[in-house]
Amino acid sequence: MRFIDYFHKGMARDPDRAFLVQDATSLSYREVDEMTDRIAAGLQGFEAVEHSAVLSPNDPIAFACVLGALRAGHTWLPVNVRNSAESNISFLRKAMCDVLFYHSSMSAQAAAMLDKVDRIRLAVCLDAEPEAASDVHISLRTLESLRPTPARDVPANPDRIVMLAATGGTTGEPKAVMQSESVWESVIGTFWTCCPTSVPPVHLAVGPMTHGAGGLALMMMAGGTTNVIMRKAEPRLIMEAVQQHGVTHMYLPPTLIYALLDHPELPSFDFSSLKYLVVSASPIAPDKLKEAVEVFGDAVCQGYGQAEAPMLLTFMSNQDLRCAAPGDDAQLPRRFASCGRATLNTRVEVMDDTGALLPAGEKGEIVARGGMIFSGYFNNTAATEEARQFGWHHTGDVGFKDENGFVYIVDRKKDMIITGGFNVFSGEVENVILGHPAVLECAVIGVPDAKWGEAIKAVVLLKSGQTATADEIIAMVKGKLGGVHAPKSVEFWPDLPRSPNNKVVKAEIRRQFWTGNDRAVG
Repeated sequence: MRFIDYFHKGMARDPDRAFLVQDATSLSYREVDEMTDRIAAGLQGFEAVEHSAVLSPNDPIAFACVLGALRAGHTWLPVNVRNSAESNISFLRKAMCDVLFYHSSMSAQAAAMLDKVDRIRLAVCLDAEPEAASDVHISLRTLESLRPTPARDVPANPDRIVMLAATGGTTGEPKAVMQSESVWESVIGTFWTCCPTSVPPVHLAVGPMTHGAGGLALMMMAGGTTNVIMRKAEPRLIMEAVQQHGVTHMYLPPTLIYALLDHPELPSFDFSSLKYLVVSASPIAPDKLKEAVEVFGDAVCQGYGQAEAPMLLTFMSNQDLRCAAPGDDAQLPRRFASCGRATLNTRVEVMDDTGALLPAGEKGEIVARGGMIFSGYFNNTAATEEARQFGWHHTGDVGFKDENGFVYIVDRKKDMIITGGFNVFSGEVENVILGHPAVLECAVIGVPDAKWGEAIKAVVLLKSGQTATADEIIAMVKGKLGGVHAPKSVEFWPDLPRSPNNKVVKAEIRRQFWTGNDRAVG
C-alpha cells in the first residue's frame, strides 16, 4: 500500500467531505485528489529529482504538496519552520534535497536554502509568484499546469523510502531516518487497531505537520477524516477549535497537556466530542496524566515511539487507564507511569549492555522489533549498525516492564545522573516534582560537584501566579524517593529551552552548568 492508496480509501467514503480545513479554506477529498494529481504530474516532468521538502507553516496547500510529492514517487523530507535556517540547511544537505516547496512567508529561509543546498534543482512557491521566476524557480500554479493529468502511476514497493525524518536532535546532531512504505503500512494498521472509531473522524492538527500532527493526519486518511489545521498551538485556540469543529481526535505532547490543564477557562469548554486524545512525543508525568483523565475522560490514551519507530511502539488505551483509576486515590496507581504495552505487530523488551533480555522489574535499555522499525539512517551505516546491536532496535530510553507487559520509561540513557556512585534517573525525579501543585514543568540534570561528581539540580517552571520554595521541592523528592534522589539545588526559571517540537531540551540547560569542564559528566 502507498500513501496515496490510503488517501483514495478515504475519498471513496465521501469525495465531497472536507479533507483539509483552516479558517475560511476548506478543501474536499475530490479537490485534493485533483490537486495532488496535477502536482505529481508536474514533478514527473523533471528528470532525476526524487527528494522533496516542504517549508511552510501549517497550511492545507502545504499538506497537499506533501501528498503530491509522495504520489509522484518522491521521498518527503519534513523540515520544521521552527528550526533555525542553519539546522534546516544542514538537514537538507544530508538528505540530498532536490525539490523545495516553500510558503512565501518563508522566502528568506528558502533563499538561503537555494544558495547553500547545491542539489536543489526545483523551487516552488506555494502561494505567490516567486520574485525571481525562472525555469527552475516557479509558482505552484505553474507546476500544476506543466503537464496534463493524470500523473504516471507509481508501482507499490514496500522497500521504497517515502520519508527521511530528522531525529529529534536534543541529544546530538540529527540523523536522517529512512521510513519505508512497509513501515508506514504497519504504523497505519496499528493506529486503526489501537484507535477504532465508528463516527466520522475530525482530527485537530495542533503541532507542526512535519511531526506528530502530520503523522496522525497521514494515519487517519483512510477513514475519511477531516483535518482541521491550526496555525498556532495556543491553549485557548485549541479549546475553541475542539468545541467549534466537534473534534474527535487530537495528538498533544505533554507540554501542551500541562498548559491546557493549567488554563483558567478549561471548565468552560465542551470536550464531549473527543474520542481519542493521544499523548505522545515524551513521557508524561503520572500526576498530570491522572489529572488529564479526570478532565477529558475516556478519550485520553498514550503512544510511545520515535522517528525510528513512529508513535506506536507501545500504546496505553483509555481502558487501561480507566482500570488504573480505583476509588482510593491515596497512592497514584503505578500504571499512570507507564506508556502502555507493545502494540500488535511489535515486540518490546528491556536489554542490558551485554545483549541479554531482562526479566520484569529490572531496568535496562528499551529495545524493539517489528514492522514499524525504520530502514536505517540515510548514508550512515555506522549509526545504523549501532542502533541494531544484538539484532534489536535500540531506542536509547531506559526503562522496565512489569509482570503484565506494561512498559515504563525512566529516562533517556544519556540523561542518567551518577551521583556519589549511585545511578539516578532524572525522569523519576521529574515525575515527583511535577506532582507539586505549583509546578508547570521541570528538568532535572546533573551538575559538576567536587564531592558527588554530579549533583542533582532541578530547574523549575512554575504555573502563572503560583509560588514554591527550593526546600519544598527538595523535601518532596526526599519523601517520595529518598535522599539519594533529592536535588541538592533548585532554580526557578521564567521559561525552559525547547526544541521546535516543544520538547524541553536538557542539553541546553546542562550546557549552562558544564561550560569550561573537560567533560559533561562527573
